[in-house]
Amino acid sequence: MKSSVSWLTGNGPDAECSDAEVEGSAEAESATVLIVDDDARLRHSVRDLLLAYGFRCHSADSGGQALEMLSEREIDIMLLDLNMPGMDGQQVMVQAAERFPETAVIVLSGETTFESATEALRRGALDFLRKPCAPDELYRVLNSVLHKRDLEHEVQVMQRRLEASEQRYRFIVDNSPDIIYMLDEKGRFSFVNERIGSLLGYSREELLGRHHLGLVHPEDREKARFAFAERRTGRRASTNVELRLLCHDRRLPYRHLESRSIPVELSAIGIYSDSKDGVYRGTYGVLRDISERKRAEELITFQLHHDLLTKLPNRALFQDRLELALSRARRNQSLLAVMYLDMDRFKVINDSLGHLAGDRLLQVVASRLRSCLRGSDTLARVGGDEFNLLLPDIAGRDDAAMIARKILDQLKAPVVIDGYEVFVSFSIGIALYPEDGKSMNELVKNADMAMYHIKGRGKNGFEFFSDNMKGIFRQQATIESGIRTALKERQFELYFQPQVDICSGRVWGMEALIRWHHPERGVILPDEFVPVAEETGLITEIGDWVLEEACRELREWQRGGFPEAVLAINLSAAQLVQADFESGILEALKRNGLSGDRLELEITENVLMQEMDQAASRLQLLAAQGVRIAVDDFGIGYSSLGYLQALPLHTLKIDRSFISDIQSPDDRSSIVTAIFAMARELELEVVAEGVENEEQAAYLRRLHCSRAQGFLLGYPVTAEKARALLQR
Repeated sequence: MKSSVSWLTGNGPDAECSDAEVEGSAEAESATVLIVDDDARLRHSVRDLLLAYGFRCHSADSGGQALEMLSEREIDIMLLDLNMPGMDGQQVMVQAAERFPETAVIVLSGETTFESATEALRRGALDFLRKPCAPDELYRVLNSVLHKRDLEHEVQVMQRRLEASEQRYRFIVDNSPDIIYMLDEKGRFSFVNERIGSLLGYSREELLGRHHLGLVHPEDREKARFAFAERRTGRRASTNVELRLLCHDRRLPYRHLESRSIPVELSAIGIYSDSKDGVYRGTYGVLRDISERKRAEELITFQLHHDLLTKLPNRALFQDRLELALSRARRNQSLLAVMYLDMDRFKVINDSLGHLAGDRLLQVVASRLRSCLRGSDTLARVGGDEFNLLLPDIAGRDDAAMIARKILDQLKAPVVIDGYEVFVSFSIGIALYPEDGKSMNELVKNADMAMYHIKGRGKNGFEFFSDNMKGIFRQQATIESGIRTALKERQFELYFQPQVDICSGRVWGMEALIRWHHPERGVILPDEFVPVAEETGLITEIGDWVLEEACRELREWQRGGFPEAVLAINLSAAQLVQADFESGILEALKRNGLSGDRLELEITENVLMQEMDQAASRLQLLAAQGVRIAVDDFGIGYSSLGYLQALPLHTLKIDRSFISDIQSPDDRSSIVTAIFAMARELELEVVAEGVENEEQAAYLRRLHCSRAQGFLLGYPVTAEKARALLQR
């Protein structure tokens, strides 16, 4: 190796490299060098030297062989001689530059003319070494080329990363759902992404160089003046500033007049130069479309203050507007009216046609009510079929009465629901400020009281509040309180009115009638307290007490030797819809050791029709256990008679109004006669109520009436006297 190196360098053994130089090249360990020279001794000498330095080496004796080797493997550096037979070094460089640009070329040649060196460097050679050369110089040049190559590679990698990063940034910016913008130091757009077009209808070219305030809604420009062109950085910069941007009307034809701007949320930060003085260069900002969020917030706010079915204000919004109207009325010394509207017979309509039909009816009614009102009036739905109406700034009672009449007239026309014509009416109570109340609660309460007053007088009308209604209300409140006390202190008592076979005179059974032994007022009849009990829901507790007392009395009859006597009790609508209605009756019979056929349940015709869906299955279950079912007040209902075959009935009780019209035994009452004929055809028993004279009794005997009751046949008596009647 010494001789080879000596030949290479021309300096003898002293030119050999130190061990440190041989071991010191990290680049050499991974670099591949191709030695191209027609001198074999030189190739071997250089190869041995480079291997000692840690390079991987290949060699070629001609330009053609060098190109072949370049095509077969990756070569980092090619040491190229210029003077070679056939294809010289200049020609090799030309083809290598085109085909293998990644390979660095260092010329190692004995031809050292200036022209040759210049031409080699022009064709891509990175350095030019003259033969012979010192090993340390060759080593230095190779390391320098490798280092330069590594730097270039790092630059290329970084450049590719920057390009990829810029592409990602461009993609994110151009496809962002937000508007991303930059302003120059004068507040003009220097950059804006593509989102501006789809959101506002502007092209990027239209906005570049344009001042930002031209894009802001006039009412928001003061707020946007410093936030849009933000100069601050860090925590003091603008974040989540809400404002409105103007749309390009011609580009977004789908936007209506009221929506030619959109709400956005702005965040921006100032941009400064890197110099020490930190010169302001402009603003970078993001505008986020918050239209959907605003619509959602508006929807939530609407739902909080409106009825979703009718879109009318709800109770909370009505109370808020009433408070504002009262404040204005006090300040201006003006009048206002509050109306309480309740739809008549809505439950019957709702139950017969279904809840969906009931909902559509409410929507139609709400629309008709709105058509009767002024823009300043407020109509609110405050319950299932209940509405409140505020009429501010009225002249007096006549104005309120005129609106009430207009409402009633507007609702006279039928509403067609699922092919059925439905007729709607309202009971309307009216209270005036300040004569009927000075507070919100007082006015609404008094209007409600007036509404119930007109409901009790036949419905379908309106009534102004008056002071005497307070007395009625207080009386009802007193009765309600008294009922609760009566249930607790056992002030109620059952009386029993006999039901008699007119032909034989035999007592067939009894009807249980409740009496209230009031400690101060004496005996109170059910006509006075039952309506209040039904309105307050106390009727179910009374009904439970009546059932238990009736079963206890039946047990006494059974012990006394009257096992065939039937006891009838009245049921209310509230009892019929109770979840444990049928089980409660059967359990009461079981507790007292009674069979079902001893008990008869009297239900009015109207209640049966209102609760037909629930009544049918429940009454079928009771009838299967022997319990008798009777229709009370038969003949005065408004419904079809088809239920007579649909329900498990045993008895029809002819309403007393039909019996009272009979004046002599020879009268011809077609209604009573028809009821008897129909009952026989359906195999139902008939009870005639309200028999008060002998002429009526004789008439019924002629029709072979099996059961009747009335003052002629027996007054309601106590349990003890009822047992005595059964014994006789």
